[in-house]
Amino acid sequence: MIYPQKLNSKKSDILLKLFMLISIVVAILLIVINKLTTPGIPWAALANSGIIYTWIVLFYSIRKNINIAGHVLLQTIAISLLTVFIDYKLNFKGWSINIAIPIIIIIANITMLVLTVVSHKKFLKYAIYQLLIVLFSMLPVILITENVVENKVLSIIASGISAVNLILTLLLCARDVKDAIIRKFHM
Repeated sequence: MIYPQKLNSKKSDILLKLFMLISIVVAILLIVINKLTTPGIPWAALANSGIIYTWIVLFYSIRKNINIAGHVLLQTIAISLLTVFIDYKLNFKGWSINIAIPIIIIIANITMLVLTVVSHKKFLKYAIYQLLIVLFSMLPVILITENVVENKVLSIIASGISAVNLILTLLLCARDVKDAIIRKFHM
């Protein structure tokens, strides 16, 4: 039986640098084309933010021993920042904080709940990330109290799901959460 050859780290580093160079060239070309054709519409910034986001995800994913919960946290924060940036570049209509971030928070909390249920014995790896996602999920509540959010329903639902997720996690893994907090914060 013939197996595919495994790339050695030197070749994969060269490929990674080559693709990085190609991405930089494409980003510069997009900026030049945008300035020459439609300088009033910032579409190159949107495309380049997608390129940057892709590289963040790629570098994080390449690392060995990736913690799935850490990946969920990174994706939640990165996608939220990306949507706010896109909304800002499109004259800030508010859809990022009214719709996108609450939906991202709901998906992150559901993902963490599924991870907790499916691999509750490994929950110690996920405990701190779960708490960080719950803290990030309180962002809609802060935005509501500061009267930044126009449509409060989705933000309230997102924060409610986050609270329910925290309660379910504590019920399912109370001892594990307590041990993880004591170990991580040296209490």
